[in-house]
Amino acid sequence: MRSIITVLGKDRTGIIAGVSNILADADVNILDISQTILQEYFTMIMLVDLSNSLKSFKELKETLDLKGQELNLSIKIQHEDIFNSMHNV
Repeated sequence: MRSIITVLGKDRTGIIAGVSNILADADVNILDISQTILQEYFTMIMLVDLSNSLKSFKELKETLDLKGQELNLSIKIQHEDIFNSMHNV
């Protein structure tokens, strides 16, 4: 199963490492990633493969939510089919 992860917030050191370490620890493969800085704001979108994940989708979502709170960021994960449906309306 593939999912989309979005990250948004004030730029700071360690954002990519914080998110990618969570994914690596859960054995989630990053298929594609795009990130940019818009003035002082960090934005990132990732396409990930959860097929071999050691965590359930709910556990991964909760872990990413906690990391977002820690880094003062918005980190969201959505199933790919839901993401696609939202953008095909």
